Amino acid sequence: MPILPALATELQCVFPATDKGQERWRWFMLTLQAILVPVTASRTSNLLRAIATLFGVQIGQSPYYAFMASVKLRWKEVWEVLWRAIPDPLTDGRLLLALDDSINPKTGRKVFACQATFDHAAKTNQSQYPWAQTIVTVGLLKVIHGRWSCLPLAFAFYLRLQTLHTGCIRVRGEAVAFQTKFAQAVRLIGDLAKVFAKTPILVVADSWFGNNGLLGPCVPRSDRARTCSPACGSTPRSTLFPPRLREHRGGRASTGHAWATRRSWPPPCVARPAATRSTCMAGCAR
Repeated sequence: MPILPALATELQCVFPATDKGQERWRWFMLTLQAILVPVTASRTSNLLRAIATLFGVQIGQSPYYAFMASVKLRWKEVWEVLWRAIPDPLTDGRLLLALDDSINPKTGRKVFACQATFDHAAKTNQSQYPWAQTIVTVGLLKVIHGRWSCLPLAFAFYLRLQTLHTGCIRVRGEAVAFQTKFAQAVRLIGDLAKVFAKTPILVVADSWFGNNGLLGPCVPRSDRARTCSPACGSTPRSTLFPPRLREHRGGRASTGHAWATRRSWPPPCVARPAATRSTCMAGCAR
């Protein structure tokens, strides 16, 4: 927890300077400390109990539950403070980002962003359409103790257009606008690029994201044709991966495709692996 005092000072500026705002800031820092305690489960009831037991601070149950469920907390500014506080986020001078989507099954029928979602990895004894949240996540890839690790940095709930039409889902009184997974991924990566404005970005993703749906909004057509051409020729596959990824080819993070930014966002230059040869050739022809 040595980083908490520095974080507390920066996070204090995110909350209003009013008495109520500063009280919420103290509750927020107490909640962070309670989450970091290894014996505490990250449930609201357990966190409230840990704050009272470990730190001696009594908070009413109703005010604390209202605080935890509040939609007024400026999460975007909170995340930016946390991103800037990462001690050494770069690998070989680049920011390595992992991009993927996942589902989070739930049982409650009133849990936010839940919908019947197709699970392509469902086992024979599991439902192929569980009631779950679909989450698009961008994380930081770093080698920790000789192995690739991923630190989640940003996420977005994906809701199908049909779900939004039938459910009338609102946040802060406004209807949630539909966004594709590609649009959400571009927005999340763009938010990170604003914080790391002068840093080259490399995005590691699977073939579902690694196509023109993500490439198109990020790279001009001229850059797309130029960066596709090496993969369409006879360039060996091993030379398309950055040295750091080639060094750790056995790790989980290097099994997907890699797109390397040669300069700061926007726009990135993209190196396409030879495995996507047919798609790449079609892109070059256009």
